[in-house]
Amino acid sequence: MNEINDRSRDIGEFVPQPDDDRIICRCEEITKGEIRQAVHDGMFTLTEIRRYLRTGMGLCQGQTCAKLVKTIVAKELQVSPAQLEPATSRVPMRPIEMRIFANEEKEVGPNE
Repeated sequence: MNEINDRSRDIGEFVPQPDDDRIICRCEEITKGEIRQAVHDGMFTLTEIRRYLRTGMGLCQGQTCAKLVKTIVAKELQVSPAQLEPATSRVPMRPIEMRIFANEEKEVGPNE
């Protein structure tokens, strides 16, 4: 079993820090304390943190916060950041109206 994902190991008690209110993910307004608490709640991978808190899912898609989140999670798990697998990324999606599918044979011009 991967040591990082071993949920039975003790990572210690969550102890609040003075800078826990620092915003790490600006797009989703997630603080350092929220990330640290998520780790202590059992979110040991970056993908779990991303799905639980939505870090890296805002407009910047993690361009400004991904390294910070990784560093915080690694520190809480007491491992090197290099040991953490990157979060699973997906292409940003937007809803498409059904009328666009209905007219897919017709070429749509710039003014339509």
